[in-house]
Amino acid sequence: MSYALAGAVQAAVHAALTAHPDLAGVAVLDAVPPGAASGTFVLIGAEEARDASDATGAGAEHRVEVSVRSDAAGFLAAKGAAAAVCDAMEGVALAAPARVVEVWFLKAKAVRSEDGSERRVDLTFRLRVEV
Repeated sequence: MSYALAGAVQAAVHAALTAHPDLAGVAVLDAVPPGAASGTFVLIGAEEARDASDATGAGAEHRVEVSVRSDAAGFLAAKGAAAAVCDAMEGVALAAPARVVEVWFLKAKAVRSEDGSERRVDLTFRLRVEV
């Protein structure tokens, strides 16, 4: 398998996140907005893909990073949105004939920006896809 499904994986992640009711009103982006972003938003970030083909067909493992960023005081808003991201990722689906076999939550890290103005939760998911 190649990196051929990377665009489809990103589109499917975006679709799952924007469709989740607990993320209604939260922007889902793939680039930090220009200027000072305010509020809480979700950023689809880096991705790493590896071949996961087997005797039954072509497949790949995509490790996708999703970040929640918030300028709200404290971590509560960012962590709430991060929990919704985790729920939404369970619904990631690709268009036939490709399919998402499984989605695994791998890790999360909550951090405060150096100047204390922003909270960020970085989440990493593993998606097994096949054609």
